[in-house]
Amino acid sequence: MINPFRASFRIQFLLGFLVCAGVLAYAFHTQFRDVNPLDPCPLCIFQRIAFFSLGVVFLLGALHGPAQRGWRRVYGVLALVAAGVGIAVAGRHVWITHLPADQVPSCGAPFEFMRQTMGPMKLIQKVMTGSGECAKVDWTFLGLSMPAWSLLCLILLAVWAGYAAFRRR
Repeated sequence: MINPFRASFRIQFLLGFLVCAGVLAYAFHTQFRDVNPLDPCPLCIFQRIAFFSLGVVFLLGALHGPAQRGWRRVYGVLALVAAGVGIAVAGRHVWITHLPADQVPSCGAPFEFMRQTMGPMKLIQKVMTGSGECAKVDWTFLGLSMPAWSLLCLILLAVWAGYAAFRRR
């Protein structure tokens, strides 16, 4: 059996890609399943974008499999940036879910409408301020909501990317 902590950069980044793909597959499964589907809120959509971006970096790093330390570090920094953005979004989402009911931001327009009518910076600002639908917790596992699991996965993936890219070989 392969020890993932001693595996090559290529294998470690491939494992990171597979985790991102698995998280996204589960997110889409919960959205499109026949029984009790869960529609993503705007912050959930941005978390999916972060997982997708991180997955692309992991996949590119795995396909390239650079032998030079410099290239491994470039992939590591890109992965840490993607994970960092995702951590910020997921952290904000977890914070919103823990607000008292009287402090939750009011629900805004649907995400698709905002995307069509606002510029990209205004859209990001509006989504990051949250909405009432972002505070609603529809799903938990082991006492943690989906945003909390997303935050945990992004933190672990950031640590994994840093370890894979910056460890001495």
